[in-house]
Amino acid sequence: MLSKPKIKFIHSLEQKKFRRQENAFVAEGHKCVGDLLVAGFRPKLILATNEWQCPIRLAESVEMLTVTDEELSRASLLQHPQQVLGVFEIPGNVLSPTALADISAQELVLALDSVQDPGNLGTIIRTADWFGIKTIVCSSGTADAYNPKVVQATMGSIARVNIIYVDSLADTLASLPSSVPVYGALLDGNDIYSAPLTHNGIIVMGNEGNGISAPVRECLTHRILIPRYSNGEAESLNVSIATAIILSEFRRRNSAL
Repeated sequence: MLSKPKIKFIHSLEQKKFRRQENAFVAEGHKCVGDLLVAGFRPKLILATNEWQCPIRLAESVEMLTVTDEELSRASLLQHPQQVLGVFEIPGNVLSPTALADISAQELVLALDSVQDPGNLGTIIRTADWFGIKTIVCSSGTADAYNPKVVQATMGSIARVNIIYVDSLADTLASLPSSVPVYGALLDGNDIYSAPLTHNGIIVMGNEGNGISAPVRECLTHRILIPRYSNGEAESLNVSIATAIILSEFRRRNSAL
């Protein structure tokens, strides 16, 4: 029997302050929950209908409740629940400046400067996973990756991308060795289709309305631009779309590496 206190607890995790207080987040659907379990995320509570098939053997300490469709609907944060809801422990991802320097010397890392829309962030995480980006560094002003809307928008990709929040993105980038290229998407940048692109480094994407902030802009070593091919009045691209185009070009150019 699913109790009212448990439903209240699950619904409280829609709010960031309770996610932080409980160090927990909600994921729903067999794809998202299954990917998190396979990736080793630690579940605190699983609610599932009889139709759901768990992809791994759960530890005995995990609270697992078999519920009806009606009960799942009451607990769910979605309009149309999908067989299973999981409450997972938020991983304590940290990355020292030295570790970031080592990673970005070998591969591409994505950095987000105050990307605030949960849908955009979720799509960016999913896109990063598609293009093999393993690490995303987020400024403190970036949306919470464990917001239920973000988690659902990733379609399970949040299980495979290491997401780290830093107090100051500018200070983090400034601490990198000069040998690490730091790319930024700007309207006064060089055409990405003709600019030199490396197989490693940091790619910075900015806020939906204001772009990359001035302190972070000072840390860029390469400014890039997605050229516009029409005379329309669109001033800019959606940040998640721009991220996909930029990552695609980096991968296309360096596909042999």
